Amino acid sequence: MTRRSLALVAALLVPLVGGCRSGAREDPILQLSAAESLAEGKRLLAAEKYAQARKYLLHAFEVEPNSAGGREALLLAADTLYLEGGEQNLIQAEAKYRDFQNRFPTSDRAAYVQFQIGRSLSRRMERPDRDQSVTAKALVAFEDLLRLYPTSEYAAQAREEVRRVQDNLAEHEFVVGHFYLRYGLPLAAVSRFEYLLASYPEYSQLDKVLFHLGQAYARSQKPEQSTATYERLRTEFPDSPYVPQVPAAPQVRAGDGR
Repeated sequence: MTRRSLALVAALLVPLVGGCRSGAREDPILQLSAAESLAEGKRLLAAEKYAQARKYLLHAFEVEPNSAGGREALLLAADTLYLEGGEQNLIQAEAKYRDFQNRFPTSDRAAYVQFQIGRSLSRRMERPDRDQSVTAKALVAFEDLLRLYPTSEYAAQAREEVRRVQDNLAEHEFVVGHFYLRYGLPLAAVSRFEYLLASYPEYSQLDKVLFHLGQAYARSQKPEQSTATYERLRTEFPDSPYVPQVPAAPQVRAGDGR
Protein backbone atom coordinates (compact mmCIF):
# COMPACT_ATOMS: atom_id res chain seq x y z
CA MET A 1 0.00 0.00 0.00
CA THR A 2 1.38 3.46 -0.97
CA ARG A 3 1.90 6.31 1.44
CA ARG A 4 -0.95 8.14 -0.24
CA SER A 5 -3.28 5.17 0.35
CA LEU A 6 -2.26 4.91 4.01
CA ALA A 7 -2.90 8.60 4.50
CA LEU A 8 -6.33 8.24 2.95
CA VAL A 9 -7.25 5.32 5.23
CA ALA A 10 -6.04 7.25 8.28
CA ALA A 11 -8.10 10.26 7.26
CA LEU A 12 -11.19 8.09 6.95
CA LEU A 13 -10.64 6.43 10.36
CA VAL A 14 -10.19 9.65 12.35
CA PRO A 15 -13.85 10.72 12.16
CA LEU A 16 -14.97 7.22 13.11
CA VAL A 17 -12.77 7.09 16.20
CA GLY A 18 -13.72 10.62 17.12
CA GLY A 19 -17.39 9.74 16.70
CA CYS A 20 -17.10 6.76 19.04
CA ARG A 21 -15.39 8.87 21.67
CA SER A 22 -17.96 11.58 21.26
CA GLY A 23 -20.79 9.07 21.65
CA ALA A 24 -19.25 7.76 24.87
CA ARG A 25 -18.89 11.30 26.21
CA GLU A 26 -22.52 12.00 25.36
CA ASP A 27 -23.88 9.03 27.35
CA PRO A 28 -25.94 10.84 30.04
CA ILE A 29 -25.30 8.21 32.71
CA LEU A 30 -21.52 8.40 32.32
CA GLN A 31 -21.65 12.16 32.80
CA LEU A 32 -23.17 11.78 36.28
CA SER A 33 -21.29 11.64 39.55
CA ALA A 34 -21.87 8.68 41.84
CA ALA A 35 -24.20 10.74 44.03
CA GLU A 36 -26.21 12.00 41.07
CA SER A 37 -26.49 8.53 39.57
CA LEU A 38 -27.55 7.05 42.91
CA ALA A 39 -30.25 9.70 43.32
CA GLU A 40 -31.62 9.05 39.83
CA GLY A 41 -31.51 5.30 40.40
CA LYS A 42 -33.51 5.71 43.60
CA ARG A 43 -36.08 7.88 41.79
CA LEU A 44 -36.55 5.28 39.07
CA LEU A 45 -36.69 2.49 41.63
CA ALA A 46 -39.47 4.29 43.50
CA ALA A 47 -41.32 4.56 40.18
CA GLU A 48 -40.88 0.76 39.74
CA LYS A 49 -38.78 1.24 36.61
CA TYR A 50 -36.39 -1.45 37.71
CA ALA A 51 -34.34 -2.02 34.56
CA GLN A 52 -33.72 1.70 34.08
CA ALA A 53 -32.92 2.22 37.75
CA ARG A 54 -30.39 -0.59 37.65
CA LYS A 55 -28.25 1.19 35.03
CA TYR A 56 -27.86 4.26 37.23
CA LEU A 57 -27.29 2.25 40.39
CA LEU A 58 -24.59 0.10 38.83
CA HIS A 59 -22.88 3.23 37.48
CA ALA A 60 -22.93 4.78 40.95
CA PHE A 61 -21.33 1.63 42.36
CA GLU A 62 -18.68 1.46 39.63
CA VAL A 63 -17.67 5.09 40.19
CA GLU A 64 -17.33 4.77 43.98
CA PRO A 65 -17.41 1.04 44.86
CA ASN A 66 -16.12 1.44 48.41
CA SER A 67 -18.06 4.50 49.49
CA ALA A 68 -21.27 4.39 51.52
CA GLY A 69 -23.16 5.49 48.42
CA GLY A 70 -21.50 2.81 46.32
CA ARG A 71 -22.44 0.09 48.80
CA GLU A 72 -26.01 1.33 48.86
CA ALA A 73 -26.12 1.40 45.06
CA LEU A 74 -24.94 -2.22 44.76
CA LEU A 75 -27.55 -3.40 47.23
CA LEU A 76 -30.32 -1.47 45.49
CA ALA A 77 -29.22 -2.89 42.14
CA ALA A 78 -29.72 -6.36 43.62
CA ASP A 79 -33.14 -5.26 44.87
CA THR A 80 -34.18 -4.18 41.36
CA LEU A 81 -33.45 -7.68 40.07
CA TYR A 82 -35.38 -9.28 42.93
CA LEU A 83 -38.36 -6.95 42.50
CA GLU A 84 -38.45 -7.35 38.73
CA GLY A 85 -38.63 -11.11 39.23
CA GLY A 86 -38.44 -13.92 36.73
CA GLU A 87 -36.09 -16.90 36.76
CA GLN A 88 -33.03 -15.17 35.31
CA ASN A 89 -33.46 -11.97 37.33
CA LEU A 90 -33.75 -13.95 40.55
CA ILE A 91 -30.58 -15.89 39.72
CA GLN A 92 -28.79 -12.59 39.11
CA ALA A 93 -30.29 -11.08 42.26
CA GLU A 94 -28.88 -13.92 44.35
CA ALA A 95 -25.48 -13.39 42.71
CA LYS A 96 -25.57 -9.63 43.41
CA TYR A 97 -26.53 -10.16 47.07
CA ARG A 98 -23.71 -12.67 47.46
CA ASP A 99 -21.33 -10.21 45.79
CA PHE A 100 -22.36 -7.57 48.34
CA GLN A 101 -21.97 -10.11 51.13
CA ASN A 102 -18.45 -11.01 50.02
CA ARG A 103 -17.34 -7.41 49.54
CA PHE A 104 -18.87 -6.02 52.74
CA PRO A 105 -19.18 -8.87 55.28
CA THR A 106 -19.42 -6.49 58.25
CA SER A 107 -22.15 -4.30 56.76
CA ASP A 108 -25.04 -3.32 59.01
CA ARG A 109 -27.29 -4.66 56.22
CA ALA A 110 -25.83 -8.16 56.49
CA ALA A 111 -29.00 -9.73 57.94
CA TYR A 112 -31.13 -8.18 55.18
CA VAL A 113 -28.73 -9.44 52.51
CA GLN A 114 -28.84 -12.99 53.92
CA PHE A 115 -32.64 -12.82 54.04
CA GLN A 116 -32.79 -11.69 50.42
CA ILE A 117 -30.48 -14.50 49.33
CA GLY A 118 -32.97 -16.93 50.84
CA ARG A 119 -35.93 -15.21 49.22
CA SER A 120 -34.24 -15.11 45.82
CA LEU A 121 -33.89 -18.88 46.09
CA SER A 122 -37.30 -19.66 47.60
CA ARG A 123 -39.09 -17.77 44.82
CA ARG A 124 -37.49 -20.23 42.41
CA MET A 125 -38.74 -23.35 44.22
CA GLU A 126 -40.10 -26.08 41.98
CA ARG A 127 -43.31 -27.99 42.66
CA PRO A 128 -42.93 -30.94 45.07
CA ASP A 129 -42.89 -33.41 42.18
CA ARG A 130 -39.89 -31.66 40.61
CA ASP A 131 -36.21 -31.31 41.49
CA GLN A 132 -35.73 -29.72 44.92
CA SER A 133 -32.08 -28.63 44.76
CA VAL A 134 -32.95 -24.92 44.79
CA THR A 135 -35.42 -25.50 47.64
CA ALA A 136 -32.68 -27.15 49.68
CA LYS A 137 -30.39 -24.15 49.08
CA ALA A 138 -33.16 -21.79 50.21
CA LEU A 139 -33.54 -23.75 53.44
CA VAL A 140 -29.80 -23.48 54.12
CA ALA A 141 -29.89 -19.72 53.46
CA PHE A 142 -32.74 -19.11 55.91
CA GLU A 143 -31.22 -21.38 58.53
CA ASP A 144 -27.94 -19.46 58.16
CA LEU A 145 -29.83 -16.24 58.82
CA LEU A 146 -31.36 -17.66 62.01
CA ARG A 147 -27.97 -18.98 63.11
CA LEU A 148 -25.98 -15.83 62.37
CA TYR A 149 -28.59 -13.16 63.16
CA PRO A 150 -31.11 -14.76 65.55
CA THR A 151 -32.33 -11.43 66.92
CA SER A 152 -32.57 -9.55 63.61
CA GLU A 153 -35.80 -7.98 62.41
CA TYR A 154 -35.93 -10.64 59.67
CA ALA A 155 -35.77 -13.65 62.01
CA ALA A 156 -39.54 -14.07 62.37
CA GLN A 157 -40.07 -13.93 58.60
CA ALA A 158 -37.18 -16.32 58.11
CA ARG A 159 -38.85 -18.86 60.44
CA GLU A 160 -42.02 -18.65 58.37
CA GLU A 161 -39.97 -19.16 55.23
CA VAL A 162 -38.25 -22.17 56.81
CA ARG A 163 -41.64 -23.77 57.50
CA ARG A 164 -42.82 -23.08 53.95
CA VAL A 165 -39.64 -24.42 52.37
CA GLN A 166 -39.60 -27.49 54.62
CA ASP A 167 -43.21 -28.22 53.70
CA ASN A 168 -42.21 -28.26 50.04
CA LEU A 169 -39.30 -30.62 50.76
CA ALA A 170 -41.50 -32.85 52.92
CA GLU A 171 -44.21 -33.00 50.28
CA HIS A 172 -41.55 -34.07 47.77
CA GLU A 173 -40.66 -36.98 50.06
CA PHE A 174 -44.34 -37.88 50.38
CA VAL A 175 -44.85 -37.83 46.61
CA VAL A 176 -41.95 -40.26 46.16
CA GLY A 177 -43.13 -42.50 49.02
CA HIS A 178 -46.67 -42.58 47.69
CA PHE A 179 -45.35 -43.53 44.25
CA TYR A 180 -43.54 -46.50 45.79
CA LEU A 181 -46.65 -47.51 47.72
CA ARG A 182 -48.88 -47.23 44.70
CA TYR A 183 -46.64 -49.33 42.49
CA GLY A 184 -46.05 -52.21 44.87
CA LEU A 185 -42.86 -51.21 46.69
CA PRO A 186 -44.11 -50.91 50.29
CA LEU A 187 -40.71 -51.33 51.94
CA ALA A 188 -39.32 -48.43 49.88
CA ALA A 189 -42.40 -46.43 50.84
CA VAL A 190 -41.83 -47.20 54.53
CA SER A 191 -38.25 -45.94 54.26
CA ARG A 192 -39.34 -42.71 52.58
CA PHE A 193 -42.19 -42.00 55.00
CA GLU A 194 -40.02 -42.73 58.05
CA TYR A 195 -37.36 -40.37 56.69
CA LEU A 196 -40.02 -37.68 56.20
CA LEU A 197 -41.28 -38.00 59.78
CA ALA A 198 -37.75 -37.85 61.19
CA SER A 199 -36.56 -34.96 59.01
CA TYR A 200 -39.68 -32.75 58.92
CA PRO A 201 -41.56 -33.21 62.21
CA GLU A 202 -43.40 -29.91 61.69
CA TYR A 203 -44.77 -30.86 58.27
CA SER A 204 -48.29 -29.50 57.96
CA GLN A 205 -49.76 -32.82 56.75
CA LEU A 206 -48.30 -35.34 59.14
CA ASP A 207 -51.66 -37.09 59.43
CA LYS A 208 -51.50 -37.93 55.72
CA VAL A 209 -48.02 -39.37 56.17
CA LEU A 210 -49.04 -41.50 59.17
CA PHE A 211 -52.03 -42.93 57.33
CA HIS A 212 -49.97 -43.97 54.33
CA LEU A 213 -47.14 -45.23 56.51
CA GLY A 214 -49.69 -47.47 58.26
CA GLN A 215 -50.70 -48.83 54.88
CA ALA A 216 -47.08 -49.34 53.85
CA TYR A 217 -46.37 -51.31 57.05
CA ALA A 218 -49.45 -53.47 56.49
CA ARG A 219 -48.43 -54.27 52.91
CA SER A 220 -44.91 -55.06 54.13
CA GLN A 221 -46.38 -57.72 56.45
CA LYS A 222 -45.60 -55.67 59.57
CA PRO A 223 -48.97 -55.60 61.36
CA GLU A 224 -47.65 -54.44 64.73
CA GLN A 225 -45.97 -51.36 63.25
CA SER A 226 -49.08 -50.71 61.18
CA THR A 227 -51.35 -50.85 64.24
CA ALA A 228 -49.04 -48.55 66.23
CA THR A 229 -48.90 -46.04 63.39
CA TYR A 230 -52.67 -45.95 62.98
CA GLU A 231 -53.01 -45.52 66.75
CA ARG A 232 -50.64 -42.56 66.63
CA LEU A 233 -52.78 -41.08 63.86
CA ARG A 234 -55.95 -41.40 65.96
CA THR A 235 -54.26 -39.99 69.06
CA GLU A 236 -52.41 -37.03 67.54
CA PHE A 237 -54.92 -36.13 64.84
CA PRO A 238 -58.36 -37.26 66.03
CA ASP A 239 -60.14 -34.88 63.64
CA SER A 240 -58.12 -35.88 60.58
CA PRO A 241 -60.16 -36.95 57.54
CA TYR A 242 -57.85 -39.99 57.36
CA VAL A 243 -59.01 -41.43 60.70
CA PRO A 244 -62.32 -42.80 59.34
CA GLN A 245 -60.35 -44.54 56.58
CA VAL A 246 -58.24 -46.56 59.01
CA PRO A 247 -59.11 -50.26 58.65
CA ALA A 248 -60.42 -52.11 61.67
CA ALA A 249 -57.33 -54.31 61.62
CA PRO A 250 -54.10 -54.10 59.60
CA GLN A 251 -54.49 -55.83 56.27
CA VAL A 252 -52.92 -55.93 52.86
CA ARG A 253 -55.11 -54.30 50.18
CA ALA A 254 -54.69 -53.70 46.49
CA GLY A 255 -55.68 -50.02 46.32
CA ASP A 256 -53.33 -47.16 47.06
CA GLY A 257 -55.61 -45.63 49.71
CA ARG A 258 -54.80 -42.02 48.83
